[in-house]
Amino acid sequence: MSQPVHGVSLASIYEARRRIAGQIVRSPLIRSQILSDRFAADIFLKLETCQPTGAFKLRGATNMIAALIERDGRDTLARGVTTASTGNHGRAVAYAASRLGVPATICLSSLVPANKVAAIEALGATVRRVGYSQDDAFKEVDRLVTEEGMTLIPPFDDPWIAAGQGTIGLELLEDQPDLDHVIVGLSGGGLLGGIGAAVKSVRPEINLVGVSLSQGAAMWESLCAGCPVEVAEVESLGDSLGGGIGLDNRCTFALVREVMDTHYQVSEVAIANAMVDILETEKMLVEGAAAVGLAAIEEHDLAIQGRKIALVLSGNGIGLETFDRARRLAGR
Repeated sequence: MSQPVHGVSLASIYEARRRIAGQIVRSPLIRSQILSDRFAADIFLKLETCQPTGAFKLRGATNMIAALIERDGRDTLARGVTTASTGNHGRAVAYAASRLGVPATICLSSLVPANKVAAIEALGATVRRVGYSQDDAFKEVDRLVTEEGMTLIPPFDDPWIAAGQGTIGLELLEDQPDLDHVIVGLSGGGLLGGIGAAVKSVRPEINLVGVSLSQGAAMWESLCAGCPVEVAEVESLGDSLGGGIGLDNRCTFALVREVMDTHYQVSEVAIANAMVDILETEKMLVEGAAAVGLAAIEEHDLAIQGRKIALVLSGNGIGLETFDRARRLAGR
């Protein structure tokens, strides 16, 4: 069988699972009784909030660094790894690099919340804050790679990254093989694309649903345009879903276009309501990007009655001040 153009296959996802075994948590899939009753459906929550870094990004970052060591040897990473991130990926790279004995430098824009910056620094990585967008931060990454010989660990646009995130899909199929819908936040496409590559390879009839912000939805705008486009980044409760996909995107644009069946955009008010609902029903404090699946169900009144639904709760990187803002916006 030929390798897909995006470079992500079921075999590469199984290889990723082998590499990251023992480095990440096999996150729980729990049935929410309250949400299931509310929507007359079986609602399952995939708790990537249980990862050591609090988000799914650890899977992809660990897989890529481990794969590079496996392929090229540890000495090739002696000058360190680097990336730009809205927070969760930076923390994941810092953690994975520390566990694997590799130095890390994380570049962040000034929009990244202070709690995420502190979390990265606590893991021993060097943090450089540059500009007002992910694109600005990536300019510094490019310099570190070109001038200082560091190795880029991209947030999403790489087959090893997407394959690492795809291990979530394997776990979903093993824990609940008869799912009807999997609902995933959509930004750069590594999470949705990786999960989709896994579940569609085994059960192509599963409806893979992507959820984006109402503004700044770079992947969705690119899919509509038929090619990667630039979209202005906006401040949002779902800040982890912000940022562009790169005009030279080589993996995730094609991957998402192949596997995603349905797409919704959600408003800030809907995200805020979903964040509060998850805290009230499940006693879990999650970031806005983790709540967009529930936001889509509520805002768009999705017809899911009698279906089995998996919502990927992607991360818990949120400060109490941000949650207070969400609660006020929701009027609760």
